[in-house]
Amino acid sequence: MEKLADIGLIGLAVMGENLVLNMESKGYTVAVFNRTVEKVDKFVHGRGAGKNLIGTHSIEELVKSLKKPRKIVMLVKAGKAVDDFIELLIPHLEPGDIIIDGGNTHFPDTNRRTKYVESKGLLYIGTGVSGGEEGALRGPSIMPGGSPAAWQHVKPIFQDIAAKVEDGSPCCDWVGENGAGHFVKMVHNGIEYGDMQLICEAYHMMKDLLGMSNSEMHQVFAEWNRGELDSYLIEITRDILGFVENGVYLVDKILDTAGQKGTGKWTGMTALDIGVPLTLIGESVFARTLSAQKDERVKASKILTGPKVKFQGDKQAFVDDLRKALFASKIVSYAQGYVLMRAAAKEFGWNLNYGGIALMWRGGCIIRSVFLGNIKAAFDKNPDLDNLLLDPFFKVKIDDSQESWRRVTSSAIQYGIPVPAMTSALCYYDGFRSERLPANLLQAQRDYFGAHTYERIDMPRGEFFHTNWTGRGGETASSTYTV
Repeated sequence: MEKLADIGLIGLAVMGENLVLNMESKGYTVAVFNRTVEKVDKFVHGRGAGKNLIGTHSIEELVKSLKKPRKIVMLVKAGKAVDDFIELLIPHLEPGDIIIDGGNTHFPDTNRRTKYVESKGLLYIGTGVSGGEEGALRGPSIMPGGSPAAWQHVKPIFQDIAAKVEDGSPCCDWVGENGAGHFVKMVHNGIEYGDMQLICEAYHMMKDLLGMSNSEMHQVFAEWNRGELDSYLIEITRDILGFVENGVYLVDKILDTAGQKGTGKWTGMTALDIGVPLTLIGESVFARTLSAQKDERVKASKILTGPKVKFQGDKQAFVDDLRKALFASKIVSYAQGYVLMRAAAKEFGWNLNYGGIALMWRGGCIIRSVFLGNIKAAFDKNPDLDNLLLDPFFKVKIDDSQESWRRVTSSAIQYGIPVPAMTSALCYYDGFRSERLPANLLQAQRDYFGAHTYERIDMPRGEFFHTNWTGRGGETASSTYTV
C-alpha cells in the first residue's frame, strides 16, 4: 500500500512552497498540487528533492493521496480562484474532510464559504498566515477560524509549524467561528499599515527636517531596536537604511509610490461599517494612495509652497522625542485595532481571546514585537478591557511620551513635514480623553436642516427631541440618529 500524506496543499507560489517545506521539516508528509502541473514536478525534483513529498497532477490524485479525514490547504489568489477550487474539491471529498483557505481572504467571503462547505457535510477553515516568505519557511503566525470541529484535526500540524515565543508557546490558536481567523488577520494587516506609516514618518522627519544621513538613521533604528520599539519592522528598517548597492544606498533609488493589496482598505471599511474610529490605519491607507499620485505631486511641488525655515534645535533631543512619539502613536494604532476586534466580536457573535491574539502576533508575523507581550499581559489581567489606553502600563507610557509626541507633531506642522498617522493618533487620544466634544453643535446642525433629532443632557439617554429652529418648519422629525 502506498504511503498516504498527512496534509495536502494547492498552490506552489512562494508562500506555498515554503509552507510545504516547513511542514515536511516537522515530520509531515505533504501532497502537493498546482494548477500549472509543471510546477509540481519542478518543485518535487528541485527544492523538494529527497523530501517526504507526494507530487500530484490532478485534484482527484491529490485527494486519493491523503489520510482521512483529508486536510487540504489552498494557497491561491483570494477571490474567484478559492471558490473555483472549492467546487473542484467537493465532488472528491467525504463527510468530515477539511478544506483550508490560507490566503489573504476578505472575512465575509470566509463567512459565506464556511456555511456553504458545511452544507455539503465538510469542514472549512479560513486562516490568516503572516510572516511572508521567511515566516512560511521558518515559522509563521497562524490565525485559524471556521468550523470548530476541524480544529482538533489540524491543531498539531498548525502549532508544530507556527513560530514559537520564548517559552515555546506556538503563535497559533483557534480564533473563532466562520471568518474570525481571516478577520483577525485583516486587523493584523491594518495595524501593519499603521506601523509602517509611522516608521516612514519618523524617517521623513529625520531625513528632511534634521538632515540626517542614511548611515546616521541606520544607527538610530539599530538603537531603537534594542529598546521598547524592538520589532521586526524596526529591524528591517535598520537593515534597509544600511543596504548599499554598487556604492549607493538602495533606498534612495526606490520610487516613492507605495503599493497595497487591499487588506488595509478592508480594515478601514469594516471600521466604518461597524462604527469604530480607526483613524490611524485609515490615514495610513490614504498616505499610500497619495504617494501613488506621483505625477500630480511632482507638478504640485513646482506650484505650491510651504515653510522654508530650517531646524535650529537639538538634533539628538528631537530624535529622542521622535522615538517617544512613535511609541505613543503605536499604542494608539493597536488600541484602535483591538477596539475594532471587540466591536466585530459583538457584531458577529465571536468569542475572541484578545490576549491569545497578542500571543499569536508575538512571533512569526510582520508586526511581531516585544510590545505585544505587554498587550497580552493587559488582557490577561483584564479580559474585559475596553481600550488599551486605559490599561495602567499603557497609560504610564503615554504620560511619559506625551510632551515629546506633541513637540514632534507641532514641529512637523510648523516645518511642513506630513505626518498624518502621528497627528491622527494624537487627535484620537485627545478626543478619547475628552469628556465633552463639539458633537452637540453638529447634532443641532443635523436637526436644523434635516430634522434628525438629538438627545439632551438634562433628559435620560434614549429620548430624542426635535426643534423647529426657524419657526417655518413643522414638528415632524425625520429619524433618530445612529451612533
